[in-house]
Amino acid sequence: MTAFFTQLIDEFLEYLEIEKNCSKLTIRDYRHYLDVFKQWFSSTLPGKSIEDLSLGDVRKYRVFLANRTDEKGMTLKRVTQNYYVIALRSFLRFLIKNDHKTLEPSKIDLPKTESRSLKFLEREQIDRMVTSVNTSKEEGKRDRAILELLFSTGLRVSELCKLNHDNVNLERREFGVIGKGGRARVVFVSDRAAEWVKQYLDAREDGYKPLFIRYSGKKIEENGGEKMRLTSRSVERIVKRYVRAARLPVDATVHTLRHSFATDLLTNGADLRSVQEMLGHKNIATTQIYTHITNKQLRDVHKTFHSGNK
Repeated sequence: MTAFFTQLIDEFLEYLEIEKNCSKLTIRDYRHYLDVFKQWFSSTLPGKSIEDLSLGDVRKYRVFLANRTDEKGMTLKRVTQNYYVIALRSFLRFLIKNDHKTLEPSKIDLPKTESRSLKFLEREQIDRMVTSVNTSKEEGKRDRAILELLFSTGLRVSELCKLNHDNVNLERREFGVIGKGGRARVVFVSDRAAEWVKQYLDAREDGYKPLFIRYSGKKIEENGGEKMRLTSRSVERIVKRYVRAARLPVDATVHTLRHSFATDLLTNGADLRSVQEMLGHKNIATTQIYTHITNKQLRDVHKTFHSGNK
């Protein structure tokens, strides 16, 4: 049974990769979630097959997730538990689509989670962060260029790390990227970001293909210096370093800069559809999370009518 279960999971992951064009990171996460379910199912319900799965079994699985701990000994957050259940529902939907009998996934409800506050940086905080970089050395110029480009374009960290020299047109101040789900979009580079990217590239004397490279470890020339490419984890650490250096009150991440990019545009009058395109969101509903923060009309109503305003 376990071997057949593994085969079904592999087929589902192949479907995500080929038909749904999901990223390697998404596929890795789904594999983890489904491997946990497979191990739980096999040990808790021996003798049962996926055809026998019931709502009662799913409830037991959710109790298991609620008591599961991570590597630090912390119980899983509600939103993390939901990721496991979302993966299971997607897997069941795939099985039914391919004529396997199993539990109807629409019967599995997801509990509502507390809405998380949207973190973003004000323009003054962005300025404090980027000016905290010591740009006297090439590595500092790289860091300043990364911070400026993230705020200027709203790029995801994976999209930033994939950039090569020939991707970025500093004269036109724009370039194309392939984002989530293989969706292509154009991003635009501010004058300030373009200037710092230029300064960084002018300082480099290597012939490496990646736009942003590491400066630690062994230099590897092969394949256009592909092994010199900066990783997503390294970019996250760079952002954290300058958040601390600027003593910002917000525990900002790379994604916070993406939020800040969108908030800055909407606050200054950009329309929601344009921001949706620039962020690469598939659905406008995803972009609408910013509107309660940036709705100028609501702000003006409060300023005019609330008795606490002078």
